[in-house]
Amino acid sequence: MDHLAEADRRHVLHPATSIGAHQEHGPDIIESGEGAWLIDGQGRRLFDAVGGLWCVQVGYGRPELADAMAASARRLGYYHTFGGASNPEQARLAERLAALAPKRLNRVFFGSGGSDANDTLVKIVWQYHALRGEPGRTKIIARKQAYHGTGVATASLTGLTSFHRQFNLPLPGFLHTTAPHYWRQGRPGEGEAAFVQRLVQDLEALIEAEGAESIGAFIAEPIMGAGGVIPPPEGYFPAIQRVLRRHGILMIADEVVTGYGRTGAWFASDHFDIQPDLMASAKGLTSGYFPMSAAFLSDAVFEVLREGDKTLGNFAHGYTYSGHPVGAATALANLDLIEREGLVDNAREVGAYLHSILAERLGDHPHVAEIRGLGLLAGVQLVQDKASRQAFSPEAKIAAKVAGAARRRGVIVRPLPSVDSLALSPPLIVTRADMDRVVEAIGGALGEVLAASD
Repeated sequence: MDHLAEADRRHVLHPATSIGAHQEHGPDIIESGEGAWLIDGQGRRLFDAVGGLWCVQVGYGRPELADAMAASARRLGYYHTFGGASNPEQARLAERLAALAPKRLNRVFFGSGGSDANDTLVKIVWQYHALRGEPGRTKIIARKQAYHGTGVATASLTGLTSFHRQFNLPLPGFLHTTAPHYWRQGRPGEGEAAFVQRLVQDLEALIEAEGAESIGAFIAEPIMGAGGVIPPPEGYFPAIQRVLRRHGILMIADEVVTGYGRTGAWFASDHFDIQPDLMASAKGLTSGYFPMSAAFLSDAVFEVLREGDKTLGNFAHGYTYSGHPVGAATALANLDLIEREGLVDNAREVGAYLHSILAERLGDHPHVAEIRGLGLLAGVQLVQDKASRQAFSPEAKIAAKVAGAARRRGVIVRPLPSVDSLALSPPLIVTRADMDRVVEAIGGALGEVLAASD
């Protein structure tokens, strides 16, 4: 293991990692996993309360997925899907997803991850409006604190400055409006309904300033993920969509984190009356066992592209691994497990228990300001002073320290340093006893870290 750690340190450029720290300390090698548990390079058992990166719906070490992958690889390890080529797995998966997706989303484009799904949808937005005689509709509105990927376009959609400042982003034409975080953005004496109305006015003002004729789409996560696990206030999405429809602006739902049962529904759009024209998904599609994404198009958008084929020719977009047969077989086996084991219902029921014990055991903590989320997706907001909502200084790295202390107690939680929050998104197979373990570890970690900081 020492040799592997040294090889990694010498040769691997890790994503979202301090290069200096990695060179000094080396990697954190994970050797194996089973259920919701991981074994690290030192032989320690760790409960993964994050599900990898929000994605391991069915847990680790599932033979059903491994067997499906192996059988598919033996039968057809790869063939492209350009020029109308297909494979049985892709066709079956597309049919299955169309039946699960929100209404009207009956067409699917397959890629390799959430970033490329959103990038695909940006290009489809541009093509859609150009084909309808409005080629100037190239701007996309996202939201501050949003996360939509790390490609050049998708990092521009992302509303977290840490993904911008190193790369001279965002590109022109990628706009950001106010995040719907009532606890942080609400004004004194402002109720939720008034807050929603103010966000609608902010959006209207941005559209007016830029010109509605220049704006192609609005993109939003139903529940913001990396920006803090932020659900929308009541009535937010219906009000936003009324504005979009009035101005002819498409609605993109980014369900990369929230899709495939995470929130107690197949897609979180169903919770909030989101009626997307386009939708991105990935992560839970294969439980992370194979890199795959599915970008959905409404029938109305697809018909515009189909008509455009007469003048433009081939749809000039695609990836080497689009519709990969092994990936599609993995996704089908994963969806089978989610359905057979009732994991969408489990996410709803155990998720409700998780939120109740977080509130019961941590809600009165002087440094816990808010507990938020839905289903098996939760965020714990940390603050220096609860009454004034004063944040900790970024230099204190409180969320990272609490996550480190939780790990020493055998539980992995994810720090979200830009918003001083902890994120939880465990596999959908977890039990109430598992959630007791997680909340106990967080409570102990808070006591260890914050007692030292007081």
